[in-house]
Amino acid sequence: MSMDHDSELDDLEFFQKHVSDRFSDLLSSTIEDPSSEPLLSIAWLRKLLDDFLCCEAEFKAVLLMGRDPSQISKPPLDKLIPEFLERTIKALDLCNAVTLGIDAVKNLQRLAEIAVSSLEQAPIGDGQVRRAKKALSSLVTAMLHEDKDGGIVKGTERNRSFGRRGGNNAAANNKGNFRSLSWNMARNWSAAKQIHAMSSNLYTPRGGESTGLAMPVYIMSSVLVFVMWTLVAAIPCQERNGLGTHSPFPRQLAWAQPMIGLQEKIAEEWKKKEKKGSVGLLEEMQKMDKVGQSLIDFAESFQFPAEAEKLEEVKGQVEELAEICTKMEEGLEPLQQQIREVFHRVVRSRAEFLLVLEQAGKLSAPPM
Repeated sequence: MSMDHDSELDDLEFFQKHVSDRFSDLLSSTIEDPSSEPLLSIAWLRKLLDDFLCCEAEFKAVLLMGRDPSQISKPPLDKLIPEFLERTIKALDLCNAVTLGIDAVKNLQRLAEIAVSSLEQAPIGDGQVRRAKKALSSLVTAMLHEDKDGGIVKGTERNRSFGRRGGNNAAANNKGNFRSLSWNMARNWSAAKQIHAMSSNLYTPRGGESTGLAMPVYIMSSVLVFVMWTLVAAIPCQERNGLGTHSPFPRQLAWAQPMIGLQEKIAEEWKKKEKKGSVGLLEEMQKMDKVGQSLIDFAESFQFPAEAEKLEEVKGQVEELAEICTKMEEGLEPLQQQIREVFHRVVRSRAEFLLVLEQAGKLSAPPM
């Protein structure tokens, strides 16, 4: 029995260390290495999702692998596991909302590409400038749109499933358990409220629970909340008012330190976003907004023929905008695919936990 307990402590220690190491790498890349991918860039978000999938697989191994199902049905897990599974349902909804948001960002990319193609022509004339200004004005207006009613996401709404064709029937057969398989978000649905609901009953294990299986459940719940909060902050989503009020993680726990560091940096950016009114913290969107505003200023004061010095300056800005579009073209689709992978992983893991709980229930049932 002692060996089993020692093994369980080792598993828990390794899990905490690996979570800490992964988020430390994410944090240090934004502080110590200027050449690395910036915080909340497409590439950085992809690394975040990779780390989430690794943490999720290790969490499942710690909690389920080689374990008697009856252990999962005993206190405190008999309460903590159902709460965790309820968080995963909300996470599925958020995955759908973020995927819709990425579609909206792709629309911004297309507007920017129109501006680039217009301003790359030589010589630049009134027609090209008017076309670029129209596209850029639409882009900047969309990015400044209040996201209370869905913002730029609203124009890309579709009723579609992450699953195979005919997914609507599959969802119906699941009796509503996976309502998040549909991309059609309700009008009064709120990303911020989903995040707050996920963290509202998230309490740090105390006493003997801090060295037992309650701790990995708490850690994975914290990771899930943080990852979803970060995605919603970066990508345009429906109704994000109050998102800056984030869930505090316990500073006394070593594994939480890098997550707290990242949370504070993102929350600071969110405060700036709220003052400015921009629609998302995605690094490429922030750069696109800045360059777009500058090119609109050029377009509004344009007179043919333009000064050579001004044209050279604009050429540099157009090249920068083209580079941003290239990063979006290369990165947004893989990011969307990763979110689908997270969605399906969460669905599969939830089913595995429900199966174990069902087995535990049969084991504990009195004989007929």
